[in-house]
Amino acid sequence: MTSEALCERVRAECLLAGEGQIVAMVSGGRDSVCLLDVAVALRGAECVKALHVNYLLRVEADGDERYCAELCAHLGVELEVVRAKPDEREPGNLHAWARELRYGAAMRMAAELDGRSEPGGGQSRQHESGGTGAPVRSKSAGAQALIATGHTASDQVETILYRLAASPGRRALLGMQAREGRIVRPLLAVTRAQTAAYCEARGLAWREDESNDSEVYARARVRNGLVKALRAVHPAAEANVLRTAQLLREETELLEGLVDAELAGRGSIAVARLEELGVALQRLVLIRLAEAVAGTYVPQAGGRVGEILALARRGGRAELHVGGQVGAVIEGGVLSMVKLPPREGS
Repeated sequence: MTSEALCERVRAECLLAGEGQIVAMVSGGRDSVCLLDVAVALRGAECVKALHVNYLLRVEADGDERYCAELCAHLGVELEVVRAKPDEREPGNLHAWARELRYGAAMRMAAELDGRSEPGGGQSRQHESGGTGAPVRSKSAGAQALIATGHTASDQVETILYRLAASPGRRALLGMQAREGRIVRPLLAVTRAQTAAYCEARGLAWREDESNDSEVYARARVRNGLVKALRAVHPAAEANVLRTAQLLREETELLEGLVDAELAGRGSIAVARLEELGVALQRLVLIRLAEAVAGTYVPQAGGRVGEILALARRGGRAELHVGGQVGAVIEGGVLSMVKLPPREGS
């Protein structure tokens, strides 16, 4: 694929189209460098703002930051740098902390940019620990800024395989969506090899993060072990994984439509009606009711169908914890879900 063809593929997806500005998340790696250059090519430097997060964890981190500043100056794009280091007194998932930090900074930045019309001009701003800023709005406010990430088809395959191993259920196989609210992934149909070829064709250097291949991280073990093993089984393994995910996403629209029709906007269902449904639809209805209350994923709720029906047959009022902070309540022949208070010490 030529650099021109890659640009045209991204243009055809229309993920970067619109009047709102674009916050491009730039690490300095090949994928994010490709993303930034494509965004500038399609929308112009004045419509693109870059965000780089320096986690202050690697010796090379300051070099990555300097490179991103040089790249943005070269492309005429305004860059905002956020610097933050995890609190060693609060141990936790480092990747989760980093993800929350960068997406939080991107969301803040996008909110500031909503309706903003001033050009960036390749300038740079810096924040410590994420920072906050007052929204800058013009009289023409209204167009929503987008947050663009450099996730590729290669990342999609690794995400699906990792989720398949770590969390059961159909949702694990759906992968990342090309658009989720403000967040867009314009390179999701492009492989990591293709973004590298694009950068080489455009004369753009990039930074390598050796920690991405560290066997300490599960994602690296998927990339260097599982993906290579599947490729050895069949050369089209990655393409087949992606195609399967696409088919499942299309079929999910049908399944979600069945749940919509069954609940019709209600937050409850008659137990007698639940018993009449097929096993798969019972499971999906329970998950929908639980997640509507929790405001987040509660896939384990689908595994409690049998227990809920057994409790209902006893008559009277009954309650059952179905996962997360959600409880199922059966009363008067009707099943509903309630949010439970956090457990002590959690």
